Amino acid sequence: MSANVTIDRKLFREAMSRLGAAVNIITTEAAEGAVGFTASAVCSVTDDPPTLLVCMNRTSKLNASFKAAGILCVNVLSHEQEALSALFAGGDMPMASRFAQTGWSRLATGAPVLEAAAASFDCKIDQITEVGTHSVLFCAVVAIRLGSASTGLIYHGRAYHKITGADAA
Repeated sequence: MSANVTIDRKLFREAMSRLGAAVNIITTEAAEGAVGFTASAVCSVTDDPPTLLVCMNRTSKLNASFKAAGILCVNVLSHEQEALSALFAGGDMPMASRFAQTGWSRLATGAPVLEAAAASFDCKIDQITEVGTHSVLFCAVVAIRLGSASTGLIYHGRAYHKITGADAA
């Protein structure tokens, strides 16, 4: 990668807004209790061993909590959970109130698992790499729960969009 190439940040962000991505709520059980944030910068790294990566802004108030906890759950949202996505995207509502809006359980690590998620990946944080403005969390998947959702929620063009699977009516 050449450090001599300069790409305008505004141009880069506009181009990235055109890259549609699944919407997820990333959760952990931290010293201060259950915490979470909305993220679209999540992807599969490999299936052997099952590993995901999650990108988190280094300036986030929750960054240190996730690193200290060493565990997280990637909760993949369905279209019906758009309001929950917005709730975890920011604002002043206390975390306990955000979590009180819907049902949660636990799998292997103890990180909060959204009961109605399309899928949940319960993970141990295996490695952290700092890149520019973000922490890249490499997460070993230790448990998975599949939900019954037949719709998905993606973020594209700075807006939410519903996607429908082949099995949806």
